[in-house]
Amino acid sequence: MKKTVLAIALAGIVGIPVASAQDKQVQVIHWWTSGGEAAALQVLKNDLQSQGVQWHDVPIAGGGGAQAMTTLRARVLAGDPPTASQMLGFDITDWAKQGVLKNLNSLAQKGDWAAKVPKALQAFDVYKGNWIAAPIDVHSTNWVWANKAVLAKAGVTSAPTTWDQYIADLEKVKKAGFIGLAVGGQSWQEATMFDGVVVSTGGPEFYKKAFIDLDQKALNSATMLKAFERMSELHKFVDPNYANRDWNVATGMVINEKAGFQMMGDWALGEFNHAKKVPNKDFLCFRTPGTQGTVTYNSDVFVFFNVKDTAAQNQMAEDIMSPKVQAGFNQLKGAAPAELGTPSAGFNACGQKAISDLAYADKHGTLFGSMSQGYAVPPAIKNAFYDVIAREFNGEITPQAAVKQLADAAKAQY
Repeated sequence: MKKTVLAIALAGIVGIPVASAQDKQVQVIHWWTSGGEAAALQVLKNDLQSQGVQWHDVPIAGGGGAQAMTTLRARVLAGDPPTASQMLGFDITDWAKQGVLKNLNSLAQKGDWAAKVPKALQAFDVYKGNWIAAPIDVHSTNWVWANKAVLAKAGVTSAPTTWDQYIADLEKVKKAGFIGLAVGGQSWQEATMFDGVVVSTGGPEFYKKAFIDLDQKALNSATMLKAFERMSELHKFVDPNYANRDWNVATGMVINEKAGFQMMGDWALGEFNHAKKVPNKDFLCFRTPGTQGTVTYNSDVFVFFNVKDTAAQNQMAEDIMSPKVQAGFNQLKGAAPAELGTPSAGFNACGQKAISDLAYADKHGTLFGSMSQGYAVPPAIKNAFYDVIAREFNGEITPQAAVKQLADAAKAQY
C-alpha cells in the first residue's frame, strides 16, 4: 500500500498521468485526416468517450493506407502494437495469417454479425471461421461527382447514363472554360477511375474475370484494350497540374466550381457533406456511366491486436457495429453502413442511393471487391496493376502495351 501511495505521489511530481485500473482507452491507427473523414470518425470517438473509453489518435495521412500499414508493421515488429487499426482488403487477411489479431467471435455471435454483414465482406472479415474484423462502412469506387452550376453553364442538363454521353458532357464542360475532370495524379486514384471504366466497358462479369479471377483471356482481350483507350480519352479533360494532387483537393475543385466532374469513391461525398452542399441542388452523384446495378466495393474495417486492454477493445468493436454509429458515421462519411437493413432515414439522397445500390448488388451477385482498393487482388498484384494503369494514363506507354503488361503482371505474381 505504501509503495502504491509513493508511486502516485512521485507520478504527480514528475507529471506522469495517473490512471485508475478502471480506465479504458484505445490507441488507433487510421488515415482519416480530411475534413469529412475526421468529422465522421468523431461520431465513433464521441460514442466511446460517452462510455468512458479514451481515444488516442494515431492519424497517418494518405488514401489507401499504404503509409499506415508501414507504420503499423514497424510498431508490431517492435512489440508495440496499437489497440486497433483501420484496414482494408487483403491486408486484413495478411495480418490474420500472422496470428496477431484478436478473435471477435463472441461479439459477432452476440450481435448477429453473420446475418447483417454482406457475404462478400465476410470473405475478408472472417478468417478460418473466426471473425477478426469489425466493418464500419461499405464504400464503392464506381461513382462520378459533378458540380451542378458548372454543368448548367456548360449546357449539361442531366447526369449522363452512357459512356458516349459522358464524354460529350466532358467536352461541353471543357469548352465552357472549366476543367472537365478533376483528378489527383496518384496511382491509386487513377486505378480507382479504372475500376469504373472496366465495368462500364466490359460489364460486371468481365470485371470479375479480369480482376478477381485474373483470367488471362480477359486481361489480354480487346475489351481491356478498349478500357485503356477510354482512360487515354479521359486524360484529355484533366488540367496540367494534376500530378501528386490529393483526392480531397480534387474533390474541392468540383465543390468550388473549378471542375465539372470527378471519378472517385463515395468518400468524396463526405467532403461535399462537410462543405454543406446538397445533392441534386449543388451537386450530382451517379454511377460511372454503364455500371448501373454493379457496386465495386471496399469496406473500412477495424482490426484489434492482442493487447492487455481487452475491455476497451470489446467496447470499441461493439460500438462500431451498433446501429447508432453505423448510421451516424456513414451519414457524414458518404458510405453505406456495413450492416444491411440499417435505416436510411437521416441520409441524404446520395447516401440513400449508396444504401439501395448495395442492397441490390448484394442480392443480385453484382457486389465485387474493388481492384483499386485492395479487395480484388493481393497487394503485390494490385501494386503492379497500379504501375501499369498510371503509366498508361500518363501517356508513358500505349494502351496496347498496357494490356500486355497488365496480363504479364498478373501472371508473374499469381
